[in-house]
Amino acid sequence: MSESVVHRTGQLNRPFRKQTSSVGAFFYELAKNKFLYFLALPGMIWFFIFAYLPMGGIVIAFQDFKAMKGITGSEFVGLKNFRFFFQSKDWVQIVTNTVFLNVLFIGFSTLAAVTIAIMVTEMSGKWFKKVTQSVMIFPHFLSWTVVAMFVMAFVATDGGFVNQILAVFGIPPVQLLSAPEYWPSILVLLKIWHSAGFSSIVYMATISGITPDIYESASIDGASRFQKIRYITLPLLKPTVILLLILAVGGIFNGDFGMIYAIIGRNPLLYPTTDVIDTYVFRAMMDLGDMSMSAAIGFMQSLIGFILVVTVNAIAKKTAPESAIF
Repeated sequence: MSESVVHRTGQLNRPFRKQTSSVGAFFYELAKNKFLYFLALPGMIWFFIFAYLPMGGIVIAFQDFKAMKGITGSEFVGLKNFRFFFQSKDWVQIVTNTVFLNVLFIGFSTLAAVTIAIMVTEMSGKWFKKVTQSVMIFPHFLSWTVVAMFVMAFVATDGGFVNQILAVFGIPPVQLLSAPEYWPSILVLLKIWHSAGFSSIVYMATISGITPDIYESASIDGASRFQKIRYITLPLLKPTVILLLILAVGGIFNGDFGMIYAIIGRNPLLYPTTDVIDTYVFRAMMDLGDMSMSAAIGFMQSLIGFILVVTVNAIAKKTAPESAIF
């Protein structure tokens, strides 16, 4: 091919690439995968209606909202609703409890989920593996209200299972319902029992996607089972673990309201270690009927969560680019 032909061909291709790199490329992708986008359409509509449209209600956080007046008629008060929370004498303790419990939940639940996934995938019996998976996943579908009834049967001062066991060994009963120092550990154990099995599904799917040839090569080289887990399974699980941790960090300022309120309820003796932002705001709204304050705290939680996700994702992008969300 002559130099002039190459030159003319390059001139013809450059405008075409420029055109298809913007709007044309978008419509080309849409037409090429129209059936896939059609399948995703119901989910996109759901998110638009229930996740994006309600964002207009954020304005309530900056108003003295009155239901009779509505959003357009309520008085604008600026940051007054945010000051209400931070003027409380307990706000430092509440925020500390929320972050501390969530860090424990995220850390120990992730560790338990990864451990369960590795243990299940290492099982050889298919029937036993299926039964084990079903048993581990089942707690996730139990309501925290039902779980709270069982917890009370265990920790009750009079006739509780824990104190009955202690009585057998001659140990005095423990007043668990009035001892806040025990409850972070109790809540972490309950969280692991309730969610670790279900969370392990993602890690098991990742492990099942690892090429068997890698394990076969390691076996030929004389690697033991634990060495294959340490040098193959765990490193290949790292991107998935980091990705899920990034997503979990976004909710670190959101307390597990369903769990904590169902189990702790309105027991002020346990508030020093279990009262989180969500339960505090719920009680304030129930007692004061102030929707604006609850909207302000919810907005603050979402904003901080967004900032944390962006920050952690930026860190992950520098250290492990394959694990970053964007």
